[in-house]
Amino acid sequence: MQSRHFLTIRDFSPGELRELIALGIEMKAHPERYTQALEGKSLAMLFEKPSLRTRVSFDVGIQQLGGFSLYLSPSEVSLGKRESIADVARNLERMVQGIMVRTFAHSIVEEMARYSHVPVINGLTDFSHPCQALADFMTIQEVKGRLSGIKLAFLGDGNNVASSLLFTCARLGARFALGCPKGYELKPEVLRWLEKDGASTADACLITNDPTEAVKDADIVYTDVWASMGQEAQAEERKGVFRPYQVNEALLARAKGDAVFMHCLPAHRGEEVTAEVIDSPRSVVFQQAENRLHVQKAVMFSLMR
Repeated sequence: MQSRHFLTIRDFSPGELRELIALGIEMKAHPERYTQALEGKSLAMLFEKPSLRTRVSFDVGIQQLGGFSLYLSPSEVSLGKRESIADVARNLERMVQGIMVRTFAHSIVEEMARYSHVPVINGLTDFSHPCQALADFMTIQEVKGRLSGIKLAFLGDGNNVASSLLFTCARLGARFALGCPKGYELKPEVLRWLEKDGASTADACLITNDPTEAVKDADIVYTDVWASMGQEAQAEERKGVFRPYQVNEALLARAKGDAVFMHCLPAHRGEEVTAEVIDSPRSVVFQQAENRLHVQKAVMFSLMR
C-alpha cells in the first residue's frame, strides 16, 4: 500500500481492509514494536473543519510511530483561495511524507491526491469518513469477534459516516440497514456504487423510513448528530424531522439482546441518543474513539513507510 492514497473505503479490497484492521489491533496490543516505524517522517495536517479526535489521534499517532506532525489551520492555508489546491499539494509533497486533510468537499482531497506524490489521507469530507469506518470495524472485531455476517443499523441522515459504513459492510460481508426520514437517504452516487461494485452484497443492504425495521436483529445500533458541520442553519428543522429516529432504550430493545451502541462523536444527549443509552454498558463509543488512534497508525504505517 506504500505511496497509495486513503480517500474512501471503496478504493480498497476486503483483504486490504482486514489487514489494516488486524494491524491496528496489533499496534494497540504492542505499541512498543512500532516506536521507530516512521522515524523522522512528517505528516502535514490540513484542517478546514474543527476537530478533537482527528487532530489528537493523528498527532499522537505519528509521534508514537517515531515521526512528527505539522498542524495547518484554515487561516494559514485557505485551500483553493490563498493558493490553489494543486500548488499546495506540489509544495507539501517536497517537504513531508504524508498529507492528512479534513475538509468539506470531497473534490478537495481528490485534487490533492491527483497532484501529490506522497500519500493523502482523508480525515473527513462531506462524502466520506474512511478513518472513522475503519475504527468502527476494528471495534466491532474486538467486541463481536467477527465482521462477516453482522448487521449494522444506522439511524439518522444518510451522511458521510453512513456511506463509509455501507462501503465497509459491502467489502467485509456485513449487513447494513439505514433508518432515515424521506429525503435524507444515501447520496445517489453511493447507491450507484452499491448496484455496480457492491452487487454481491446489495441484497444485504436495507434502506427504510421505519426505525424499528432498521434495528430489527441488529448487532450494532449506530447514530450520528442530526446536523453536521456546515448544516447549523438547518439544526432546528432537523430536530423535528429526525426525532422519531432517536436511539433510546425502547428502540435499542428492538435490536438483538446483545447489541451494542456506537456513535462517531461528538454526541448530543437528548437528541439523536439518550443519556441512558450512550452512557450504558452497551455503549462502546469511547472504545471507538480510542481506536481512531490505533487504526490510523496502521494507515500511516502502511502508506508512509
